[in-house]
Amino acid sequence: MLHRYSRMELLVGPAALACLATKKVAVFGVGGVGSFAVEGLARCGVGKLVLVDDDCVCLTNINRQLHATMKTIGKPKVNVMRDRVLDINPDAEVVVHQKFYLPETAAELFADDYDYIIDAVDTVTAKIDLAVRATERSIPIISSMGAGNKLDPTKFEVADIFSTSVCPLAKVMRYELKRRGIKTLKVVYSREKPLAPKDNEEANCVTGCVCPPGTTRTCATRRQIPGSIAFVPSVAGLILAGEVVKDLIHREGSEITT
Repeated sequence: MLHRYSRMELLVGPAALACLATKKVAVFGVGGVGSFAVEGLARCGVGKLVLVDDDCVCLTNINRQLHATMKTIGKPKVNVMRDRVLDINPDAEVVVHQKFYLPETAAELFADDYDYIIDAVDTVTAKIDLAVRATERSIPIISSMGAGNKLDPTKFEVADIFSTSVCPLAKVMRYELKRRGIKTLKVVYSREKPLAPKDNEEANCVTGCVCPPGTTRTCATRRQIPGSIAFVPSVAGLILAGEVVKDLIHREGSEITT
């Protein structure tokens, strides 16, 4: 009988679908990259999702974030994505935390029963902490490096953090991970050199902030606002989802048909 994942089943087989339906994946950061990662996981039948993000949808998110429309401005991103996942797969279990992940909040947001973690946050402290905790608990994790100030989605690659180049965020991560004795971390990064944002006083998020009421981290609190475009973070997010799905299937002994 045909079902919502019939076309995927032709590629991976019923055993792989059954495997994914039992898996629990946590996505930290549900912005431009993370929202598309969640979408990819939902459309591949991952049965349990944990979404962590403190932010609400802002007008300036509309150009690149999956959940952002004129109707969702001001709503918590995790809630909008939860509703979207359930529209795709009503059988999914979706837990949301409208919280900002940092070492201080890890106790309530990081769980030992995650089958995989996607790090799509934009704070180095949070990224390092996620990598360390996942490594200590032998939980698979994949981390997104910088997707801002980029225009070429074909430059994304999947690699170990210590084999990366060009990306400024990856450079910082390599240094900090090495200091903490972390010897490997799977990442999605771009080999495109970051572009310099064009100065535009009329489009300056810091001086003309339009963050919705209740936003805990407004534009004014961020050191630099990167430029971003629809077809770059979305690609990074889908690559993240693809790596997670393939890894989960392979770890269960199922093989994707080639």
